[in-house]
Amino acid sequence: MKASELLELSGEELAQRLRERCDDLASFRMQMTTGTVDNVRAARTARRDIARIKTVMRQRELAAQREAQ
Repeated sequence: MKASELLELSGEELAQRLRERCDDLASFRMQMTTGTVDNVRAARTARRDIARIKTVMRQRELAAQREAQ
């Protein structure tokens, strides 16, 4: 998921994507403990997607604060 794609989404859609990726990461961790991992890079991509989503959300939050002042 690219940052440019995330910029086009609404706040609610971003929150939903964040929940989905956090669930994916938790699922991956469960698979690691049981030893049934198919894609070992899934955790890395999930963590990076979570970071991108949080960055976009924070940028919007700061922009809203600047406009309020």
